[in-house]
Amino acid sequence: MSLSLFAQESPKEEDFFKILRVPAPEGTLLEVGGLAMLPNGNLGVSTRRGDVFIVENPTSQRPYFKKFASGLHEILGLAYHEGSLYMVQRGELTKLTDLNSDGKADWYETIASWPLSAHYHEYSFGPKITPDGAFIVTTNVAFGDEEWWRGESRVPYRGWTLKIYPDGRIEPFATGMRSPAGPGILNGEVFYTENQGDYMGSGGLWHLEKGDFSGNPAGLRWTDLPNSPVNITRAQFDAVIDPMKNKDANGRYIKPANDVNAPFITLAEAEKSLPAIKLPAVWLPHGIHGISNSEPIMIPDNYWGPFGGQILVGDQGQSKIMRIMLEKVNGVYQGASIDFRAGFQSGVLRMVFAEDQSLFVGETNRGWGSAGDANEGLQRLVWNREAPFEMRTVKAKPDGFEIEFTKPIDKKSAEDLTSYMISSFTYKYFPVYGSPPVRPMDHEILGVEVSEDGRKVRIAIKDPQQYHVHRISLPGIREAINSHELVHTDAYYTLNQIPSGDKMVIKPKPVVVAEVAAVKPATAATKPAATAAKPTATAVPTEAEIKTLLTKNTCTACHQQDKKVVGPPFTEIAKRNYSPEKMVELIYNPKPENWPGYATPMAAMPQVPKEEALKIARWINSLK
Repeated sequence: MSLSLFAQESPKEEDFFKILRVPAPEGTLLEVGGLAMLPNGNLGVSTRRGDVFIVENPTSQRPYFKKFASGLHEILGLAYHEGSLYMVQRGELTKLTDLNSDGKADWYETIASWPLSAHYHEYSFGPKITPDGAFIVTTNVAFGDEEWWRGESRVPYRGWTLKIYPDGRIEPFATGMRSPAGPGILNGEVFYTENQGDYMGSGGLWHLEKGDFSGNPAGLRWTDLPNSPVNITRAQFDAVIDPMKNKDANGRYIKPANDVNAPFITLAEAEKSLPAIKLPAVWLPHGIHGISNSEPIMIPDNYWGPFGGQILVGDQGQSKIMRIMLEKVNGVYQGASIDFRAGFQSGVLRMVFAEDQSLFVGETNRGWGSAGDANEGLQRLVWNREAPFEMRTVKAKPDGFEIEFTKPIDKKSAEDLTSYMISSFTYKYFPVYGSPPVRPMDHEILGVEVSEDGRKVRIAIKDPQQYHVHRISLPGIREAINSHELVHTDAYYTLNQIPSGDKMVIKPKPVVVAEVAAVKPATAATKPAATAAKPTATAVPTEAEIKTLLTKNTCTACHQQDKKVVGPPFTEIAKRNYSPEKMVELIYNPKPENWPGYATPMAAMPQVPKEEALKIARWINSLK
């Protein structure tokens, strides 16, 4: 049945993309670390517990799981290449081969290995295969003993991207990685996703070229080695960005904290002094488009209708997938991110497409925490072959943006300037864990132009800001035939470069002459009632107001009213009997030790206006 025959309510993402469970043998723990499609249609699955399975008929109702290999260490990536499976264990790239065609690996070969300090956080991710047949691997940093919050590269090439050749030769490729859970080869080029943390204001998608430095300084420890392509030293870096290594009266290091009033620089400003810095192609705003970004993959050109050729990025913490639309401006990648599909049973770590156009999604959350009811899983995302009403692409213009839609839009709603809201912000670049959005701006909508076919709209705004993330919100846009709202109304565009070209000719706004009503003296009937209720300073927000406040301040990214997700439910917070003022203090400076059962610590949220934070606190306390 066509969605146009449904009730008037606008369709949601689940009406177009259905999440299906892939049945696994009873007792099998699929803490998925890697996925790979084989040429015969079978699916390779690696787990964090060190097993590799081959799944026959994986898209059927009864897939058959066969153990291919076991006894390996924290496998966080899997790839098929020339008849063998390649995987990254904690400290090596390993080749698995079935020599006698019995369905089990009987040849385990180390292609390359790299040092370990034995710290638990020294994960390795990949491999991804380059067009020249090499392998891309990314490596996690460790963390300090006393300065436990600060990333460390204790042994060579932790916090690096490595290019490994089939003969085992390791070529250091780039550094600046902190927790690079998502290496990817997109259109033949190297990309990776990063997680928020020290020196990382938010997660994002980076395009990497040899010699790039993406931001976290831990790996700079090894740039003096003869084969390093990165030419920044740690001393040069610290001269530009204060490492904030301060001690208390007892000589103990103090964890760096965000000081709202302290001066700061951004990653783009630091790049002027350190040209090797590579800015992210797309920032993924923390708490909005994930909290632990994972694998990026391309949607094949002929898959999923209007979205073919675009990029999907998973998120481990929020158990969801975002869609990214990239473009190159002045030779630099940039683009927009937009929500795509939420609701997976555990943290989304790996994805791979099957021949039937369904998407396998590998999931895990042990030690990391995620939304969803399960600790692991393997699911499929299946499109119903009907295009949702979405922003298909967002492109930068000299004075704003051009948006193409998947369906024609209602021109009346599109020509109304109040249908659009655009604001922008950026992030601090400093050793603190993450960054609040800073330098916020609201951008006046100066004019719009709607294409003849109703598929595109160009928006001119006041003062687009280079290097800012622009939130493009289209709450008033409606689809032409059914007047449906967009499935997702907000896109976040990272404006690294402002293109040249002609600006929109802004038509003067028509002058409306209002009639002047006769002034009549107020009578008893027209005077406002003296007893009309007024909101008090301690009033609990209405349902509509609290929904707006929680969404605006990204609270719902980690909390729900009655359900444990990334953070505790609001009802559990209410039981702590914090005063509203104390709760605001904890919003600004969280204390993870208060909630030891949650793996992901809450980031400080000093950007939440105090008045709004108090309203949220009063609402939470009303749930007791």
